[in-house]
Amino acid sequence: MAKSFLRSVPADAGTVDTLGLQDLKIAIILPCYNEEASIAQVVQEFRAALPQADIFVCDNNSSDRTAEIARAAGAVVLHESYQGKGNAVRRLFSDVEADIYVMADGDATYDAEAAPRMISRLVEDRLAMVSGARVSEHEDAYRFGHKFGNWMLTGLVRMSFGDRFRDMLSGYRVMSRQFVKSFPALSNGFEIETELCVHSLRLQLPVIEMDTAYRARPEGSASKLSTVRDGIRILRMISRLVRDEKPLEFFSTVAALLFLMASILIIPILITYVETGLVPRFPTLFVAMGIFGISMLSLSVGLTLDTLSRGRTEVRRLAYLAASSYRKDHY
Repeated sequence: MAKSFLRSVPADAGTVDTLGLQDLKIAIILPCYNEEASIAQVVQEFRAALPQADIFVCDNNSSDRTAEIARAAGAVVLHESYQGKGNAVRRLFSDVEADIYVMADGDATYDAEAAPRMISRLVEDRLAMVSGARVSEHEDAYRFGHKFGNWMLTGLVRMSFGDRFRDMLSGYRVMSRQFVKSFPALSNGFEIETELCVHSLRLQLPVIEMDTAYRARPEGSASKLSTVRDGIRILRMISRLVRDEKPLEFFSTVAALLFLMASILIIPILITYVETGLVPRFPTLFVAMGIFGISMLSLSVGLTLDTLSRGRTEVRRLAYLAASSYRKDHY
């Protein structure tokens, strides 16, 4: 029988020692771009909440003193030359070795004190990921445009892949080694959170959300997120993921729309033919038949790609199972 690796958690537990997680190697990973005004505070808060954790900051071509300040605060600093949050996260996932990964932003908006509780839930329930659903009482912390965009994009993912996340775009996550080391990380920018959620939903991994406090940025710190530009990029990412992960549904929808278009064009011609025995508009007939042929081709493509998609999903599932979760002495 597997040996228990987590002691009972008291209601007021707040540190690694009281949670019985001191034997696990925990890494705090912080992708950053021009966060000199807040990065020292973030490192200090996570150091206080998880004193035995290693803290890694990935500086993504910052033009300010982010790297210098993070290093002075006690973090290990990595550098990623490819611009974009997704590239920084990919570098952190690749280079950092740990049993548990706590990912947050370097803007001091996330509550570091919630990390021990999230880690406890991850380990106790043997989850792949715990996502921090943002709860804020201040309008400045979570602007209406960002909130509405998050609601809309999260709704699209819920309809396409499953109803497991309320705050898909949260940057605060606790993840197991299995999840991190089997995650392909193909995104370049802020779409990385969407990819993390869809990856877990597609493989039907055990994931949950926990409410966490969300604060306004400190004075002198500016958001790098553009509501419109990054919203469009995330929407494109969702469309691509639906196409790649659920090709039968995607191409069947395309086929249905094309079939409807062909029907609208050909029905008047058929009615005229039945009434008069004549075909008055041959060009329209040819166009309608061409669209109908493309519709059938789209359906065939969807059926073929669906088989390939299932194969890719099986490979990713095997990669997840092959990656070690925690060290053997915890079982």
